[in-house]
Amino acid sequence: MGGEDMLGWDESVFRDEHVFEFDYLPETFKHRDDQMETLKYALRPAVRGSRPLNVMMRGPPGTGKTTAVWKLFDELSGMPDVRAVRVNCQVNSTRYSVFSQLFEGMFDYEPPTSGISFKKLFSQITDRLVDDDEVLVVALDDVNYLFYESEASETLYSLIRAHEEHSGAKIGVVVVSSDLELDVIDSLDSRVQSVFRPEEVYFPTYDEPEIVDILRERVELGFREGVVGPQVLDRVAALTAEAGGDLRVGIDLLRRAGMTAEMRGSTAVEREDVETTYEKAKHVHLSRHLRGLSDSERDLLRVLADNQGKRAGELYDAFEAETDLGYTRYSELIKKLEQLGLVEAEYADVEGRGRSRAFSLAYDADAVLERLE
Repeated sequence: MGGEDMLGWDESVFRDEHVFEFDYLPETFKHRDDQMETLKYALRPAVRGSRPLNVMMRGPPGTGKTTAVWKLFDELSGMPDVRAVRVNCQVNSTRYSVFSQLFEGMFDYEPPTSGISFKKLFSQITDRLVDDDEVLVVALDDVNYLFYESEASETLYSLIRAHEEHSGAKIGVVVVSSDLELDVIDSLDSRVQSVFRPEEVYFPTYDEPEIVDILRERVELGFREGVVGPQVLDRVAALTAEAGGDLRVGIDLLRRAGMTAEMRGSTAVEREDVETTYEKAKHVHLSRHLRGLSDSERDLLRVLADNQGKRAGELYDAFEAETDLGYTRYSELIKKLEQLGLVEAEYADVEGRGRSRAFSLAYDADAVLERLE
């Protein structure tokens, strides 16, 4: 490789590395015009001082749902008499912590940590809304986590019935779910179902030309000219499509491939950089999921890694020996790990015993164990 293709000490292939971070907000939000139109239509009443329509946003991971919320809430926050608060339910998975986040969004300071009851927290929020004559728009991002903790119905009930508790309180709710197995409406209590009739906005997986289009813009903003050629970009897009079309995989892959090229001192990302990086990057999801798990969920994953493909009964025996937890807790945990896409269940016919379930990890066992350390 000639010297002129090598980076100097103080040079970088990146123009702006932040372009490849998860929280980067793209200037142009491509291939989501219809979705944005529907969302604006639903939330427009808030700007006129009325309660907006409730909205349900669904779609696989990495299809632009959170970006859409950030974009909209950015615009709404600039409007007089509108408060827009996004709550990340993966982190705040109980009704109380959701409302603590809303409190902080309204008052710009955290509620007192010790012993303020939910009722008090709730009424302080609604009092403030009524006193200031403001409309509150709440986004429950990754609302599926509220369902996993059985907190969704209570939380939504409180938000949607707020105006009955406190006349004049105007709250609109946007729920965002990446779990396609979860039927949000179906999984709510009937008393919530009867009042929660959201506008539905679906975010489909991006197809390969769309992925190329979106990633090309990131490449132009994030890398210096000529660092990522068209063939390399196409390969990244193909791998992204293979990984279920999750755009975050492609964005992360570009960043890591850039770092790999930089390690080699090269001024260009080669296809080889992409291939080696992909092996690591496909576990991005895995790391994200594992981060939010409880100790007993992690224990169960460890036991699973050591007992791949064993029947449910044997697996439970191994888990009980490890943790002393009962069968009910075990089946709750298995169910949650299945919902998260970490565990797959297969039904097998067992001689003389009818159908039995066998569980295995959805990822390579070593990759899981390594990330549980």
